[in-house]
Amino acid sequence: MKKIFVSIFFLSLISVAASAQLRIVAYNVGAFSKYSEDSTHDIAKMMHEAGADAVAVCELDSCNRRHATFQLKEFAEALGGWDFRFGAAMKWAGGAYGTGVVTECEIIDGFDINLPKGDGYEPRVCVVSETSDYVIAAVHLDHSNDTVRLEQIRLMTDELQGRYGRSRKPVFLCGDLNATPDSPTLKQLSEDWTVLSELAPTFPSDRPRICIDYILALKNRARYKVVDTAVLTEFESADVAEVSDHLPVFVDVMIK
Repeated sequence: MKKIFVSIFFLSLISVAASAQLRIVAYNVGAFSKYSEDSTHDIAKMMHEAGADAVAVCELDSCNRRHATFQLKEFAEALGGWDFRFGAAMKWAGGAYGTGVVTECEIIDGFDINLPKGDGYEPRVCVVSETSDYVIAAVHLDHSNDTVRLEQIRLMTDELQGRYGRSRKPVFLCGDLNATPDSPTLKQLSEDWTVLSELAPTFPSDRPRICIDYILALKNRARYKVVDTAVLTEFESADVAEVSDHLPVFVDVMIK
C-alpha cells in the first residue's frame, strides 16, 4: 500500500508540473499619455500588482514626434526586462503607431497581420507573439463600423486558423475590439473564438459603461481551463482612471 501511495503522489506532482497557470491582461493604454505626460511606469507597477504574466497593449507610439521613445520597449524594461513584440499599424508623425505584446517569458516566434481598412479609416494590425506554451495575438479593431471590423476579423481569423487551427497550443486574442458583446463583430468572432474574459464595462475608465476590451481563445485542439477573470477597477500603485481611458481586463488560464 505504501508503494502505491508514493506512486500516486509522484504522479500527482507530474500532473501539476505539466500544467501552467497564466494571467493574461488586455489593456488599451492610450499611448501612455491619455491623462498625463507619461504613465508608463505607473502602468508597469499596476501590471506587477495585478500579477500579470503577459499583457496585450493597444495604442502605442514608436519614435515619433508625439513620443520620441520606443514606448513598448520602455514599458518592457519598466516591467523588469520582459520580452516584447511591436507591430506598426501605420507610419505616423515621423515614426510609427501600433499594437504590441509584452511577456515575462521568451517570445520564440511572431508575425504581423495587416488588416483591411475602409476608405479614410486608420490602418490596423494584429501582432502575433508565440512562446513555448501559448500564442498571444494583440489587436485594436477599427472604431468606425461593424462592416470594416468584420472584414478585419475574417482575415485575422483565417490566418490564425490556418497556422494554429490543428495545434494543441492555445491561441489568445486580446485587445480593444471597439464592439459590444451583442454586436455583429462578437457574433462573427464566436464562430471561431471563445470569449474568456468577463463582459463587464471597460470604457471609459472613470465611469465605465460599455464592454469593448476582450480576451478570447481560438477554437483549436488546445486544452486549457479558465480559472478566473475580471475587469480591474482598483489598484494601490496608481489611479486606474488617471492612466488611461480604458480599464484592463484579465483572464487566468490553466494550460494543460
